[in-house]
Amino acid sequence: MVKRMQSDDFRLPPLILHPFSDANGPSRLVESSRASLMLQGLLPTGEFTREELDQRLLDGRYCELRMVYYVGRDVMRWLEQCVDLAVRSPEEFPNATDVHSFAAYLVQNPPEAVRQKLTRWGVADYRSIFSRGIALNVMFADAPPRNLLADDFVRSYHHFADQIFASFQRQAQFAELDAESYAFDLFASSEYSRMLERAWGEQAAG
Repeated sequence: MVKRMQSDDFRLPPLILHPFSDANGPSRLVESSRASLMLQGLLPTGEFTREELDQRLLDGRYCELRMVYYVGRDVMRWLEQCVDLAVRSPEEFPNATDVHSFAAYLVQNPPEAVRQKLTRWGVADYRSIFSRGIALNVMFADAPPRNLLADDFVRSYHHFADQIFASFQRQAQFAELDAESYAFDLFASSEYSRMLERAWGEQAAG
């Protein structure tokens, strides 16, 4: 296994997350959560029928599914970049390093700076978001339209995605990366663009 001092971490490509804009997304997620609590009897249902509550639940779950899918698209792009780097710099990685190695590293042991940034963004369960995003991209070449998905799948997509990710990781024997030997930066796309603009401005001024 490749092992380095913390000050000598090998830098992986930055993970850049693009915003998924859906004007009705936040309200649908809130309505879906409330509908779920009502269906469980934890909140009064008011004038809503069970069918209406179930529809609100499904609308929110589908919105959530799309948001997680697009996070996964960015993650899959990052995984491909990491694999390409490993192919070009084999001396920096253990044997049998592949896409599964980087997926496990991201989900299980990302750098502390990345975890702190996700926390500042309000992302507590990043492991589930990243793993389910990978799984949805393994299943679908593009975000599936609602009419192609069965209600049962939408309602419990997170359970299916968890199983798909576990199956994806079991496909091959892969090297585990030492979390203290590698590091990467996390950026929102707008943040990364501003950083590049500053760097280009400094180069032009120099």
